[in-house]
Amino acid sequence: MTRKVADCRRTPSVTNCTLTISGEEEEVVRAAAEHAVSVHGHPDSLELRAEIRAGLEDERTPV
Repeated sequence: MTRKVADCRRTPSVTNCTLTISGEEEEVVRAAAEHAVSVHGHPDSLELRAEIRAGLEDERTPV
């Protein structure tokens, strides 16, 4: 299974957050949603989780 990455640097924010989360897709969506709610003040919703999922990238491993 390909690991996924959510990177706050790709989403503009007032705090210029630099957090990166990687792991299996469901783990990353859950952790990124918790981060978005607790740090950035977003309401937890299905829409938030869909936006996070849509922005995930495959983790690149060094060759």
